[in-house]
Amino acid sequence: QVQLVESGGGLVQAGGSLRLSCAASGRTFSSLGMGWFRQAPGKEREFVAAISFSGARTYYADSVKGRFTISRDNARNTVYLQMNSLQPEDTAVYYCAGGKLNIASIDREYDYWGQGTQVTVSS
Repeated sequence: QVQLVESGGGLVQAGGSLRLSCAASGRTFSSLGMGWFRQAPGKEREFVAAISFSGARTYYADSVKGRFTISRDNARNTVYLQMNSLQPEDTAVYYCAGGKLNIASIDREYDYWGQGTQVTVSS
């Protein structure tokens, strides 16, 4: 079993930045493909970014490409999401996810989920 705990959410003005962290425990972190998803009020959960076991490969949703950066530190069992140039439409609960595939953008490919952290961007 894997436990994932997100942190780093909060309230920020449009144009600002936040860095989310997700700490993992319970399984060899380097054998998990990791991803970030988000869910805004009244909307379905959507893919944000993913990173491979080693961190060599990343993949982003078009809506965040060029503004968000996913990274991981396997020594610290942590994955990060650096979010720059935040806009009100980025407001959502952000979830960290881990799975057995090297890299994936579909939520059903992930086996483990964190509890989520709220990100609110004011205009």
